[in-house]
Amino acid sequence: MTLAWTSDLDTGITVIDNQHRRLMSYINQMEELRGSNDREAIGEVLNALVGYTISHFAFEESLLEEAGYHYLNAHRRVHQLFTKRVQEYQKRFRAGDDVGDDVHTLLRSWLISHIKHDDADYVSSVRIQIDNTLDEGKNQGWLKRTLARFF
Repeated sequence: MTLAWTSDLDTGITVIDNQHRRLMSYINQMEELRGSNDREAIGEVLNALVGYTISHFAFEESLLEEAGYHYLNAHRRVHQLFTKRVQEYQKRFRAGDDVGDDVHTLLRSWLISHIKHDDADYVSSVRIQIDNTLDEGKNQGWLKRTLARFF
């Protein structure tokens, strides 16, 4: 069953929501490939997903750091643990294991939970930073610098 974006996943931070939608797209691609024997396609999606996830996490952590989010280290740790887990699946895949179903199941549950709980906790801190940036007419500063570092 493919994932569909619902309003309860919106953080209200457009750049983050767009990145989450892209991650969801990769998960849906994994869904489409489930049960297929197309290892090349699965490997491509898995590599793209891992690469984009790492970029997203780095971008998100940069926003949290700029915003002075008090729980940045804990949030970063959650990202590190997840990244390590997904990279283990990548290694298993490269060794010939069929990890498609496992990866899909993990990603489906983890992404939704992470957005609704972990990411929801930082929204107010980041929104204040973004609002202050916009109010001061510095939109070309902080947000542009942060986006340029990762995308």
